[in-house]
Amino acid sequence: MAADPPETPGSAGGLDRGVLAVAMVVVLGAIMSILDVTVVNVAINHLAAEFDAPLSTIQWVATGYTLALATVIPVTGWASARFGTKRLYMISIALFVIGSALAGLAWSAESLIVFRVLQGLGGGMIMPAGMTILTQAAGPKRVGQVMSVVGIPMLLGPICGPILGGWLVDDVSWRWIFFINLPIGVVALFLAARILARDTPQPGERLDALGLVLLSPGLASLIYGLAKGAQKSDFSSPEVLITTIAGAVLVALFTLRALTAENPLIDLRLLKRRSVAAASGTMVLFMCAFMGAMLLLPLYYQIVRQESALTSGLLLAPQGLGAMVTMPIGGKLTDRIGPGRVVLVGMLVVVGSVAGFTALLEADTSYWMLGAVLFVMGMGLGMTMMPTMAAAIQTLAHDEVPRASTMLNIIQQVSASVGTALLSVLLANNLADKLGGPSGGGLSATQNVTPEIMQKIAGPMADAFQSTYWWALGLLALAFIPALLLPRRTPDDQPVDAPMPMH
Repeated sequence: MAADPPETPGSAGGLDRGVLAVAMVVVLGAIMSILDVTVVNVAINHLAAEFDAPLSTIQWVATGYTLALATVIPVTGWASARFGTKRLYMISIALFVIGSALAGLAWSAESLIVFRVLQGLGGGMIMPAGMTILTQAAGPKRVGQVMSVVGIPMLLGPICGPILGGWLVDDVSWRWIFFINLPIGVVALFLAARILARDTPQPGERLDALGLVLLSPGLASLIYGLAKGAQKSDFSSPEVLITTIAGAVLVALFTLRALTAENPLIDLRLLKRRSVAAASGTMVLFMCAFMGAMLLLPLYYQIVRQESALTSGLLLAPQGLGAMVTMPIGGKLTDRIGPGRVVLVGMLVVVGSVAGFTALLEADTSYWMLGAVLFVMGMGLGMTMMPTMAAAIQTLAHDEVPRASTMLNIIQQVSASVGTALLSVLLANNLADKLGGPSGGGLSATQNVTPEIMQKIAGPMADAFQSTYWWALGLLALAFIPALLLPRRTPDDQPVDAPMPMH
Protein backbone atom coordinates (compact mmCIF):
# COMPACT_ATOMS: atom_id res chain seq x y z
CA MET A 1 0.00 0.00 0.00
CA ALA A 2 1.53 3.32 -1.06
CA ALA A 3 2.26 5.93 1.51
CA ASP A 4 0.28 9.17 1.39
CA PRO A 5 2.10 11.92 -0.49
CA PRO A 6 3.58 14.50 1.81
CA GLU A 7 1.89 17.84 1.93
CA THR A 8 3.77 20.68 0.35
CA PRO A 9 4.14 23.91 2.27
CA GLY A 10 1.51 25.56 0.18
CA SER A 11 -1.10 22.83 0.32
CA ALA A 12 -4.35 23.18 2.17
CA GLY A 13 -5.66 20.81 4.80
CA GLY A 14 -4.62 20.01 8.33
CA LEU A 15 -1.16 20.41 9.76
CA ASP A 16 1.01 17.38 9.02
CA ARG A 17 3.45 15.79 11.45
CA GLY A 18 6.43 17.76 10.14
CA VAL A 19 4.72 21.14 10.57
CA LEU A 20 3.48 20.16 14.04
CA ALA A 21 7.05 19.25 15.02
CA VAL A 22 8.25 22.68 13.85
CA ALA A 23 5.33 24.26 15.74
CA MET A 24 6.39 22.45 18.93
CA VAL A 25 9.89 23.94 18.66
CA VAL A 26 8.52 27.45 18.06
CA VAL A 27 5.98 27.18 20.89
CA LEU A 28 8.73 26.17 23.34
CA GLY A 29 10.63 29.35 22.51
CA ALA A 30 7.47 31.45 22.66
CA ILE A 31 6.53 30.05 26.07
CA MET A 32 9.88 31.20 27.51
CA SER A 33 9.72 34.73 26.15
CA ILE A 34 6.02 35.32 26.93
CA LEU A 35 6.05 33.74 30.40
CA ASP A 36 9.06 35.83 31.37
CA VAL A 37 7.11 39.06 30.94
CA THR A 38 4.29 37.94 33.25
CA VAL A 39 6.35 35.92 35.76
CA VAL A 40 8.41 38.90 36.91
CA ASN A 41 5.48 41.20 37.81
CA VAL A 42 4.50 39.15 40.86
CA ALA A 43 8.14 39.13 42.05
CA ILE A 44 8.68 42.93 41.98
CA ASN A 45 7.81 43.44 45.65
CA HIS A 46 10.04 40.52 46.69
CA LEU A 47 12.93 41.81 44.58
CA ALA A 48 12.57 45.28 46.11
CA ALA A 49 12.94 43.74 49.57
CA GLU A 50 15.73 41.35 48.50
CA PHE A 51 17.93 44.13 47.13
CA ASP A 52 16.65 46.91 49.44
CA ALA A 53 15.77 48.94 46.35
CA PRO A 54 12.95 51.49 45.87
CA LEU A 55 10.13 50.74 43.44
CA SER A 56 11.40 53.44 41.09
CA THR A 57 14.63 51.44 40.67
CA ILE A 58 13.39 47.85 40.78
CA GLN A 59 10.68 48.49 38.14
CA TRP A 60 13.53 48.70 35.62
CA VAL A 61 13.72 44.91 35.91
CA ALA A 62 10.49 44.98 33.84
CA THR A 63 11.10 48.20 31.90
CA GLY A 64 14.65 47.29 30.84
CA TYR A 65 13.47 43.94 29.49
CA THR A 66 10.68 45.42 27.33
CA LEU A 67 13.01 48.19 26.08
CA ALA A 68 15.52 45.54 25.01
CA LEU A 69 12.75 43.67 23.20
CA ALA A 70 11.86 46.83 21.29
CA THR A 71 15.51 47.39 20.37
CA VAL A 72 16.06 44.08 18.60
CA ILE A 73 12.67 43.57 16.90
CA PRO A 74 13.56 45.82 13.92
CA VAL A 75 16.89 44.00 13.49
CA THR A 76 15.23 40.58 13.17
CA GLY A 77 14.35 40.84 9.47
CA TRP A 78 17.89 41.83 8.50
CA ALA A 79 19.43 39.21 10.81
CA SER A 80 17.19 36.45 9.40
CA ALA A 81 18.47 37.16 5.90
CA ARG A 82 22.07 37.61 7.04
CA PHE A 83 22.42 34.51 9.23
CA GLY A 84 19.44 32.32 8.24
CA THR A 85 16.26 31.90 10.31
CA LYS A 86 17.27 28.59 11.93
CA ARG A 87 20.63 29.95 13.06
CA LEU A 88 19.07 33.22 14.26
CA TYR A 89 16.38 31.34 16.20
CA MET A 90 18.99 29.22 17.96
CA ILE A 91 21.20 32.25 18.68
CA SER A 92 18.18 34.05 20.16
CA ILE A 93 17.31 31.15 22.45
CA ALA A 94 20.95 30.77 23.53
CA LEU A 95 21.21 34.50 24.34
CA PHE A 96 17.94 34.35 26.26
CA VAL A 97 19.13 31.32 28.27
CA ILE A 98 22.48 32.98 29.07
CA GLY A 99 20.67 36.14 30.19
CA SER A 100 18.30 34.03 32.31
CA ALA A 101 21.20 32.22 34.01
CA LEU A 102 22.98 35.49 34.78
CA ALA A 103 19.77 37.11 36.05
CA GLY A 104 19.29 34.19 38.42
CA LEU A 105 22.82 34.79 39.74
CA ALA A 106 22.36 38.57 40.14
CA TRP A 107 23.85 40.10 43.30
CA SER A 108 22.26 43.56 43.16
CA ALA A 109 19.35 45.42 41.61
CA GLU A 110 21.71 47.01 39.08
CA SER A 111 23.22 43.68 37.98
CA LEU A 112 19.74 42.15 37.66
CA ILE A 113 18.61 45.03 35.43
CA VAL A 114 21.67 44.63 33.18
CA PHE A 115 21.12 40.88 32.85
CA ARG A 116 17.42 41.40 32.14
CA VAL A 117 18.39 43.68 29.26
CA LEU A 118 20.64 40.90 27.91
CA GLN A 119 17.77 38.46 28.30
CA GLY A 120 15.48 40.83 26.39
CA LEU A 121 17.93 41.12 23.50
CA GLY A 122 17.50 37.38 22.93
CA GLY A 123 13.80 37.27 23.77
CA GLY A 124 12.91 39.98 21.26
CA MET A 125 14.05 37.87 18.31
CA ILE A 126 12.54 34.53 19.39
CA MET A 127 8.94 35.23 18.35
CA PRO A 128 9.58 36.96 14.97
CA ALA A 129 12.18 34.37 13.92
CA GLY A 130 9.99 31.49 15.10
CA MET A 131 6.93 32.84 13.28
CA THR A 132 8.96 33.16 10.06
CA ILE A 133 10.12 29.53 10.33
CA LEU A 134 6.62 28.26 11.05
CA THR A 135 4.82 30.19 8.31
CA GLN A 136 7.43 29.05 5.78
CA ALA A 137 6.94 25.44 6.86
CA ALA A 138 3.13 25.61 6.75
CA GLY A 139 2.64 27.71 3.62
CA PRO A 140 0.16 30.54 3.03
CA LYS A 141 -2.95 28.31 2.99
CA ARG A 142 -2.41 27.08 6.55
CA VAL A 143 -1.31 30.30 8.24
CA GLY A 144 -4.61 30.54 10.16
CA GLN A 145 -4.10 27.11 11.71
CA VAL A 146 -0.48 27.94 12.49
CA MET A 147 -1.52 31.17 14.23
CA SER A 148 -3.95 29.23 16.40
CA VAL A 149 -1.09 26.96 17.52
CA VAL A 150 1.24 29.86 18.32
CA GLY A 151 -1.64 31.65 20.06
CA ILE A 152 -1.63 29.01 22.80
CA PRO A 153 1.30 30.48 24.79
CA MET A 154 -0.09 33.99 24.20
CA LEU A 155 -3.33 32.96 25.88
CA LEU A 156 -1.77 30.87 28.63
CA GLY A 157 1.03 33.34 29.49
CA PRO A 158 -1.15 35.83 31.42
CA ILE A 159 -2.78 32.93 33.32
CA CYS A 160 0.16 30.64 34.09
CA GLY A 161 2.95 33.24 34.36
CA PRO A 162 1.85 34.97 37.58
CA ILE A 163 0.93 31.62 39.20
CA LEU A 164 4.26 30.00 38.29
CA GLY A 165 6.19 33.10 39.35
CA GLY A 166 4.33 33.30 42.65
CA TRP A 167 4.97 29.64 43.48
CA LEU A 168 8.68 29.93 42.66
CA VAL A 169 9.11 33.12 44.71
CA ASP A 170 7.24 31.73 47.74
CA ASP A 171 8.30 28.09 47.87
CA VAL A 172 11.57 27.84 45.95
CA SER A 173 13.57 31.04 45.34
CA TRP A 174 13.14 34.21 43.32
CA ARG A 175 16.20 33.10 41.36
CA TRP A 176 14.19 30.24 39.88
CA ILE A 177 11.88 32.60 38.01
CA PHE A 178 14.95 32.92 35.75
CA PHE A 179 16.56 29.50 36.19
CA ILE A 180 13.31 27.83 35.04
CA ASN A 181 14.18 28.99 31.51
CA LEU A 182 17.38 26.93 31.43
CA PRO A 183 15.91 23.42 31.01
CA ILE A 184 13.23 24.71 28.59
CA GLY A 185 15.87 26.55 26.58
CA VAL A 186 18.22 23.56 26.42
CA VAL A 187 15.38 21.30 25.18
CA ALA A 188 14.32 23.96 22.63
CA LEU A 189 17.90 24.25 21.34
CA PHE A 190 18.27 20.47 21.01
CA LEU A 191 14.95 20.10 19.16
CA ALA A 192 15.67 23.11 16.94
CA ALA A 193 19.00 21.58 15.89
CA ARG A 194 17.33 18.23 15.13
CA ILE A 195 13.98 19.30 13.62
CA LEU A 196 14.32 22.67 11.90
CA ALA A 197 15.39 22.55 8.27
CA ARG A 198 18.72 24.14 7.43
CA ASP A 199 18.32 27.33 5.44
CA THR A 200 20.85 29.29 3.42
CA PRO A 201 21.54 32.90 4.46
CA GLN A 202 20.51 35.35 1.76
CA PRO A 203 21.86 38.80 2.67
CA GLY A 204 19.58 41.48 1.30
CA GLU A 205 19.16 45.05 2.47
CA ARG A 206 21.90 46.65 4.54
CA LEU A 207 21.21 47.17 8.23
CA ASP A 208 20.37 50.76 9.12
CA ALA A 209 23.17 50.92 11.71
CA LEU A 210 22.86 54.70 12.17
CA GLY A 211 19.14 54.37 12.89
CA LEU A 212 19.85 51.67 15.46
CA VAL A 213 22.53 53.81 17.16
CA LEU A 214 20.12 56.74 17.37
CA LEU A 215 16.98 54.86 18.44
CA SER A 216 18.13 52.47 21.17
CA PRO A 217 20.07 54.87 23.45
CA GLY A 218 17.59 57.62 22.61
CA LEU A 219 14.60 55.67 23.93
CA ALA A 220 16.49 54.48 27.01
CA SER A 221 17.71 57.99 27.85
CA LEU A 222 14.31 59.60 27.26
CA ILE A 223 12.36 57.09 29.38
CA TYR A 224 14.99 57.18 32.15
CA GLY A 225 14.93 60.99 32.24
CA LEU A 226 11.14 61.18 32.38
CA ALA A 227 10.98 58.50 35.10
CA LYS A 228 13.65 60.29 37.16
CA GLY A 229 11.84 63.60 36.80
CA ALA A 230 8.54 62.07 37.93
CA GLN A 231 10.30 60.33 40.82
CA LYS A 232 11.86 63.57 42.08
CA SER A 233 8.82 65.69 41.14
CA ASP A 234 11.43 67.97 39.59
CA PHE A 235 12.25 68.09 35.87
CA SER A 236 14.75 70.95 36.23
CA SER A 237 17.62 69.07 37.91
CA PRO A 238 20.75 68.65 35.73
CA GLU A 239 20.54 64.82 35.70
CA VAL A 240 16.93 64.86 34.53
CA LEU A 241 17.39 67.66 32.01
CA ILE A 242 20.51 66.19 30.40
CA THR A 243 19.16 62.64 30.01
CA THR A 244 15.69 63.75 28.87
CA ILE A 245 16.93 66.31 26.33
CA ALA A 246 19.64 63.97 25.03
CA GLY A 247 17.06 61.20 24.56
CA ALA A 248 14.59 63.55 22.86
CA VAL A 249 17.28 64.83 20.47
CA LEU A 250 18.37 61.28 19.54
CA VAL A 251 14.76 60.17 18.94
CA ALA A 252 14.13 63.31 16.85
CA LEU A 253 17.24 62.61 14.76
CA PHE A 254 16.10 59.01 14.32
CA THR A 255 12.69 60.27 13.13
CA LEU A 256 14.34 62.47 10.49
CA ARG A 257 16.51 59.54 9.45
CA ALA A 258 13.52 57.17 9.21
CA LEU A 259 11.59 59.64 7.04
CA THR A 260 14.42 60.17 4.56
CA ALA A 261 16.52 56.95 4.43
CA GLU A 262 15.96 54.48 1.59
CA ASN A 263 15.75 51.43 3.90
CA PRO A 264 15.14 52.80 7.42
CA LEU A 265 15.17 50.68 10.56
CA ILE A 266 11.49 51.55 11.09
CA ASP A 267 9.46 52.84 8.16
CA LEU A 268 7.72 55.82 9.78
CA ARG A 269 6.42 56.87 6.36
CA LEU A 270 3.68 54.28 6.88
CA LEU A 271 2.17 56.68 9.42
CA LYS A 272 0.91 58.68 6.45
CA ARG A 273 -1.71 55.95 6.13
CA ARG A 274 -4.71 56.88 8.25
CA SER A 275 -5.32 53.32 9.46
CA VAL A 276 -1.69 52.86 10.57
CA ALA A 277 -1.54 56.26 12.27
CA ALA A 278 -4.83 55.69 14.11
CA ALA A 279 -3.80 52.18 15.23
CA SER A 280 -0.38 53.43 16.36
CA GLY A 281 -1.86 56.27 18.41
CA THR A 282 -4.40 53.95 19.98
CA MET A 283 -1.74 51.38 20.83
CA VAL A 284 0.65 53.91 22.39
CA LEU A 285 -1.92 55.24 24.87
CA PHE A 286 -3.64 51.89 25.48
CA MET A 287 -0.40 49.97 26.16
CA CYS A 288 0.97 52.74 28.42
CA ALA A 289 -2.16 52.59 30.53
CA PHE A 290 -2.80 48.86 30.47
CA MET A 291 0.73 47.55 31.07
CA GLY A 292 1.31 50.15 33.77
CA ALA A 293 -1.96 49.19 35.44
CA MET A 294 -1.07 45.50 35.33
CA LEU A 295 2.08 46.19 37.34
CA LEU A 296 -0.04 47.72 40.11
CA LEU A 297 -2.40 44.88 41.00
CA PRO A 298 0.12 42.22 42.14
CA LEU A 299 1.77 44.94 44.26
CA TYR A 300 -1.62 45.79 45.79
CA TYR A 301 -2.23 42.15 46.71
CA GLN A 302 1.22 41.75 48.27
CA ILE A 303 1.64 45.14 49.97
CA VAL A 304 -1.87 46.15 51.03
CA ARG A 305 -3.41 42.71 51.49
CA GLN A 306 -0.17 41.00 52.61
CA GLU A 307 -0.76 38.05 50.28
CA SER A 308 1.98 35.71 49.12
CA ALA A 309 3.35 35.92 45.59
CA LEU A 310 1.63 32.63 44.71
CA THR A 311 -1.76 33.83 45.94
CA SER A 312 -1.27 37.08 44.02
CA GLY A 313 -0.59 35.09 40.87
CA LEU A 314 -3.72 33.01 41.35
CA LEU A 315 -5.77 36.16 41.94
CA LEU A 316 -4.56 37.57 38.59
CA ALA A 317 -5.70 34.51 36.60
CA PRO A 318 -9.25 35.81 35.82
CA GLN A 319 -7.82 38.39 33.43
CA GLY A 320 -6.22 35.72 31.22
CA LEU A 321 -9.42 33.67 31.31
CA GLY A 322 -11.45 36.68 30.18
CA ALA A 323 -9.07 37.32 27.28
CA MET A 324 -9.27 33.65 26.31
CA VAL A 325 -13.06 33.95 25.98
CA THR A 326 -13.16 37.02 23.74
CA MET A 327 -9.95 36.85 21.69
CA PRO A 328 -11.33 34.40 19.06
CA ILE A 329 -14.68 36.24 19.04
CA GLY A 330 -12.91 39.57 18.52
CA GLY A 331 -10.99 38.15 15.57
CA LYS A 332 -14.15 36.88 13.86
CA LEU A 333 -16.03 40.14 14.47
CA THR A 334 -13.10 42.13 13.05
CA ASP A 335 -13.39 40.19 9.79
CA ARG A 336 -17.18 40.64 9.68
CA ILE A 337 -17.87 44.23 10.82
CA GLY A 338 -14.47 45.95 10.75
CA PRO A 339 -11.95 46.55 13.55
CA GLY A 340 -13.03 50.06 14.55
CA ARG A 341 -16.30 49.00 16.17
CA VAL A 342 -14.72 46.01 17.92
CA VAL A 343 -11.86 48.08 19.37
CA LEU A 344 -14.20 50.79 20.70
CA VAL A 345 -16.34 48.19 22.47
CA GLY A 346 -13.24 46.49 23.90
CA MET A 347 -11.81 49.79 25.13
CA LEU A 348 -15.11 50.73 26.76
CA VAL A 349 -15.00 47.44 28.67
CA VAL A 350 -11.37 48.05 29.77
CA VAL A 351 -12.16 51.65 30.80
CA GLY A 352 -15.11 50.44 32.87
CA SER A 353 -12.87 47.88 34.58
CA VAL A 354 -10.11 50.38 35.42
CA ALA A 355 -12.79 52.80 36.67
CA GLY A 356 -13.91 49.95 38.92
CA PHE A 357 -10.43 49.78 40.45
CA THR A 358 -10.45 53.53 41.15
CA ALA A 359 -13.67 53.06 43.13
CA LEU A 360 -13.38 49.55 44.62
CA LEU A 361 -9.72 49.18 45.58
CA GLU A 362 -10.00 49.45 49.37
CA ALA A 363 -8.03 47.72 52.11
CA ASP A 364 -10.74 45.05 52.46
CA THR A 365 -12.34 44.77 49.00
CA SER A 366 -13.81 41.35 48.26
CA TYR A 367 -11.48 39.18 46.19
CA TRP A 368 -14.51 37.86 44.31
CA MET A 369 -15.39 41.39 43.27
CA LEU A 370 -11.83 42.17 42.18
CA GLY A 371 -11.67 38.87 40.29
CA ALA A 372 -14.91 39.73 38.46
CA VAL A 373 -13.50 43.14 37.46
CA LEU A 374 -10.28 41.47 36.26
CA PHE A 375 -12.25 38.92 34.20
CA VAL A 376 -14.20 41.72 32.52
CA MET A 377 -10.94 43.62 31.90
CA GLY A 378 -9.51 40.54 30.20
CA MET A 379 -12.60 40.32 27.99
CA GLY A 380 -12.00 43.92 26.93
CA LEU A 381 -8.34 43.21 26.24
CA GLY A 382 -9.28 40.29 23.98
CA MET A 383 -11.37 42.65 21.85
CA THR A 384 -8.77 45.43 21.73
CA MET A 385 -5.20 44.26 21.03
CA MET A 386 -5.45 42.02 17.94
CA PRO A 387 -8.24 44.08 16.25
CA THR A 388 -6.06 47.19 16.63
CA MET A 389 -3.17 45.39 14.91
CA ALA A 390 -5.57 44.19 12.21
CA ALA A 391 -6.85 47.74 11.66
CA ALA A 392 -3.33 48.90 10.85
CA ILE A 393 -2.44 46.23 8.29
CA GLN A 394 -5.69 45.20 6.61
CA THR A 395 -5.68 48.07 4.07
CA LEU A 396 -1.94 48.02 3.27
CA ALA A 397 -0.26 46.68 0.18
CA HIS A 398 1.23 43.20 0.53
CA ASP A 399 4.87 44.34 0.70
CA GLU A 400 4.05 46.94 3.36
CA VAL A 401 2.57 44.49 5.87
CA PRO A 402 5.89 43.18 7.33
CA ARG A 403 7.18 46.74 7.84
CA ALA A 404 3.94 47.83 9.50
CA SER A 405 3.94 44.75 11.74
CA THR A 406 7.52 45.46 12.83
CA MET A 407 6.71 49.10 13.63
CA LEU A 408 3.60 48.20 15.64
CA ASN A 409 5.50 45.59 17.65
CA ILE A 410 8.13 48.18 18.54
CA ILE A 411 5.45 50.72 19.48
CA GLN A 412 3.81 48.09 21.67
CA GLN A 413 7.03 47.28 23.57
CA VAL A 414 8.16 50.90 23.98
CA SER A 415 4.71 51.94 25.19
CA ALA A 416 4.74 49.08 27.71
CA SER A 417 8.12 50.32 28.95
CA VAL A 418 6.86 53.88 29.32
CA GLY A 419 3.69 52.73 31.07
CA THR A 420 5.43 50.54 33.65
CA ALA A 421 8.03 53.24 34.36
CA LEU A 422 5.45 56.01 34.63
CA LEU A 423 2.84 54.30 36.81
CA SER A 424 5.40 52.66 39.10
CA VAL A 425 6.95 56.07 39.82
CA LEU A 426 3.51 57.62 40.36
CA LEU A 427 2.62 54.78 42.74
CA ALA A 428 5.87 55.22 44.67
CA ASN A 429 5.21 58.95 45.03
CA ASN A 430 1.59 58.36 46.09
CA LEU A 431 2.71 55.83 48.71
CA ALA A 432 5.31 58.27 50.00
CA ASP A 433 2.67 61.04 50.20
CA LYS A 434 0.18 58.85 52.08
CA LEU A 435 2.69 57.24 54.46
CA GLY A 436 5.39 59.89 54.74
CA GLY A 437 8.96 59.21 53.71
CA PRO A 438 11.23 59.94 50.77
CA SER A 439 9.64 60.43 47.35
CA GLY A 440 10.29 57.52 45.01
CA GLY A 441 10.77 54.96 47.76
CA GLY A 442 7.28 54.16 49.01
CA LEU A 443 7.70 50.40 49.38
CA SER A 444 10.40 50.74 52.03
CA ALA A 445 7.81 52.07 54.45
CA THR A 446 5.72 48.91 54.07
CA GLN A 447 8.41 46.32 54.69
CA ASN A 448 9.19 44.77 58.08
CA VAL A 449 6.28 46.41 59.90
CA THR A 450 4.21 44.83 62.67
CA PRO A 451 0.65 43.60 61.99
CA GLU A 452 -0.70 46.41 64.18
CA ILE A 453 1.03 49.09 62.13
CA MET A 454 0.08 47.32 58.91
CA GLN A 455 -3.57 47.49 59.90
CA LYS A 456 -3.28 51.26 60.36
CA ILE A 457 -1.51 51.98 57.08
CA ALA A 458 -3.45 49.55 54.84
CA GLY A 459 -6.19 52.13 54.19
CA PRO A 460 -3.85 54.96 53.13
CA MET A 461 -1.88 52.53 50.95
CA ALA A 462 -5.07 51.40 49.19
CA ASP A 463 -5.84 55.09 48.58
CA ALA A 464 -2.42 55.44 46.92
CA PHE A 465 -3.23 52.60 44.53
CA GLN A 466 -6.64 54.14 43.77
CA SER A 467 -5.01 57.48 42.96
CA THR A 468 -2.52 55.81 40.61
CA TYR A 469 -5.29 54.00 38.74
CA TRP A 470 -6.82 57.40 37.94
CA TRP A 471 -3.75 58.14 35.81
CA ALA A 472 -4.25 54.89 33.90
CA LEU A 473 -7.92 55.79 33.42
CA GLY A 474 -6.94 59.19 31.99
CA LEU A 475 -4.55 57.62 29.46
CA LEU A 476 -7.24 55.14 28.39
CA ALA A 477 -9.73 57.98 27.91
CA LEU A 478 -7.23 59.74 25.62
CA ALA A 479 -6.85 56.53 23.60
CA PHE A 480 -10.44 56.92 22.40
CA ILE A 481 -9.42 59.90 20.25
CA PRO A 482 -7.26 57.95 17.76
CA ALA A 483 -9.49 54.87 18.16
CA LEU A 484 -12.40 56.82 16.67
CA LEU A 485 -10.39 57.04 13.42
CA LEU A 486 -9.93 53.27 13.05
CA PRO A 487 -11.62 51.66 10.01
CA ARG A 488 -15.22 50.62 10.72
CA ARG A 489 -15.60 48.53 7.59
CA THR A 490 -14.16 45.22 6.48
CA PRO A 491 -11.25 45.20 4.01
CA ASP A 492 -13.63 44.23 1.16
CA ASP A 493 -15.72 47.36 1.78
CA GLN A 494 -12.92 49.93 1.91
CA PRO A 495 -10.14 51.01 -0.42
CA VAL A 496 -6.53 49.98 0.08
CA ASP A 497 -4.52 52.85 1.54
CA ALA A 498 -1.72 52.37 -0.99
CA PRO A 499 -1.79 51.00 -4.53
CA MET A 500 -0.98 47.34 -4.87
CA PRO A 501 2.33 46.65 -6.68
CA MET A 502 2.02 46.12 -10.40
CA HIS A 503 3.12 42.81 -11.92
